[in-house]
Amino acid sequence: MLQTIKKNISVIPTVPAHVAEGSQQSKLLRVAAYCRVSTLQEQQESSYEAQVNHYREKIQNHPGWKLAGIYADDGKSATSTKKRLDFQAMIEDCMAGKIDMVLTKSISRFARNTVDALTNIRKLKEKNIPVIFEKESINTMEGSGELLLTILSSQAQEESRNISENCHWGIVRKFEEGKVMVNHSRFLGYTKDKDGNLVIVPEEAQLVRRIYKLYLEGNSSYRIKRILEAEGIPTVTGKKTWSATTIDRMLSNEKYMGDALQQKTYTVDFLTKKKVKNNGIVPQYYIENDHEAIIPKELFYRVQEEKARRAAIYKPAVKRKNGLQKGKYSGKYVLSNLLYCGECGQPYRRQVWSKYGVKQAVWRCDNRLKNGKKRCKYSPTLKEKTLHTAIMTAINSVAEDQGR
Repeated sequence: MLQTIKKNISVIPTVPAHVAEGSQQSKLLRVAAYCRVSTLQEQQESSYEAQVNHYREKIQNHPGWKLAGIYADDGKSATSTKKRLDFQAMIEDCMAGKIDMVLTKSISRFARNTVDALTNIRKLKEKNIPVIFEKESINTMEGSGELLLTILSSQAQEESRNISENCHWGIVRKFEEGKVMVNHSRFLGYTKDKDGNLVIVPEEAQLVRRIYKLYLEGNSSYRIKRILEAEGIPTVTGKKTWSATTIDRMLSNEKYMGDALQQKTYTVDFLTKKKVKNNGIVPQYYIENDHEAIIPKELFYRVQEEKARRAAIYKPAVKRKNGLQKGKYSGKYVLSNLLYCGECGQPYRRQVWSKYGVKQAVWRCDNRLKNGKKRCKYSPTLKEKTLHTAIMTAINSVAEDQGR
């Protein structure tokens, strides 16, 4: 018969990873705090500075803690952590072993996005770094911490959705009342007065009028961009480089003739804040004569007609096996878009021929240039010098008739 031996069991207490032998300073928990406020109301009730001072005093006055840093994002959205630079820096410092514990006021301060909250908290748990949410009394290293966190962060996310919908509802009511909402800090030609109304900036308005004039004189948006850059004229934000796309949008912006179309874009996801062009998905609001015009309505509509005329040149003209060949607008020359082929109807383009070192400008059918005689067999090549002579003869003839 085997003799039963009594087992002696000893419990070895846990030793936090941050505690090292021999140094009293190393036994202190390196504690960081994260603060955030995002609205004016919050700044009045619990200001950014108040949160920072509160945590600095709390950590410094605790005998077992050492301040590892105060990370604070002022005026940053909680629905996504991507734009919160201090938050990202805090997570990186935690991963680098510089922080042992994180304090924050509440889940809504940390993140209103459930996925972001849980993802970052789990990353910290892998490093044995707890996050303490003071308002909810949650320690993420405790067993029930993640369950409570999931429930409460879902509630915070729903709260964020409600806030977003309420803000949008308020904005739409303003649209219905005829109130225009514009980011005037990047709006060439206008600023806002103390009542929030658009008012003209004379120097900038002069530039806007010049851009419209240059366009009607035959210049493309890209050529206008080159002209402004060559003259060293800065953009509304002070940059030296202009965007042809921005100039093209200016030429279609109804606000320059005193009207305002609201809700041109809309937000498809309150978490990502992604905006897309409104193609009739949500209502739009058109407000006539909202503010003083820089461009007269007649001139504005002339520009729209010219844009439509030029856009027609970009329409597919010739089908090819690999797709559609498109034309190209150029207003660089006097005869651009004035000469059209009598056989196929496509515009003529200017070409420079060189023979025996002598250059000669000619005009040829765009269709024939691209496809040869297969598409346009009989279109003639016209010498530019001959065309100019014929035009001047016609002009002089008219002038003589009027002078009689």
